[in-house]
Amino acid sequence: MIRKAVFGAHPTLAAQRRAAFLRGMRIIAPGTVATAVWGLVTGVAMVKTGLTQAEALGMTLLVYAGSAQLAALPLIAAGAPVWVVLATALVVNLRFVIFSATLQPYFQRFSFGRRVLLGYLTTDLGVAVFVSRYGDCKPEERGSTEQVWVFLGMACANWLAWQPMSVAGIFLAAWVPGHWGLEFTAVLALMAIMLPMLGSKPAAAGAATAAVVAVLAAGFPLKLGLVVAVLCGMVVAMSFDFMLDRRRA
Repeated sequence: MIRKAVFGAHPTLAAQRRAAFLRGMRIIAPGTVATAVWGLVTGVAMVKTGLTQAEALGMTLLVYAGSAQLAALPLIAAGAPVWVVLATALVVNLRFVIFSATLQPYFQRFSFGRRVLLGYLTTDLGVAVFVSRYGDCKPEERGSTEQVWVFLGMACANWLAWQPMSVAGIFLAAWVPGHWGLEFTAVLALMAIMLPMLGSKPAAAGAATAAVVAVLAAGFPLKLGLVVAVLCGMVVAMSFDFMLDRRRA
């Protein structure tokens, strides 16, 4: 789709799209290091948990959601019911509903199929960087050629950083000793992605609440403490944001 849209367009428009696409890749480049490390660790973790290489490849290519994958793996290893695994992944990924609502004004003119593809390529880091650059623009300016192709550039760069490293982790898992402590590396990668997103008070309050609840609920069966922590964090963040909006009004 991207290749056809660039090379099949008028030369001037194609040049604008190509320049914006490359600009998006450059903007997101510093964050792709953490994304690549996270992808590698997730690939190793999937195989170490007990998934076959084929199952792990299917998960990384189809799911493409590191936090949901890592949240589901302990449940799969514990033999949890399928509905518990799916519910956990759903709760962990509920933030993408908010992301979709935020991005809707920029991509509403696209067909359903293209919006589904954009949804698949959307990542936390990409949304955070995109909104920080274009979130303050006027409503009539949203969805410009530059904005669309900068977003595509960032999304593709993230995908290319994640998938090859995740696949490498899947095939190298058998040679990775358990005492290397890659779990801590995954935590560091997650922190590198998450910390730039905590610039607002609601986000910081939600993250702090989720962290406290996760510690207190660590003993819950089937690792359901994570689900409770995510829900509590979301409720606090949304409530905090609502209170700030009312105060400003």
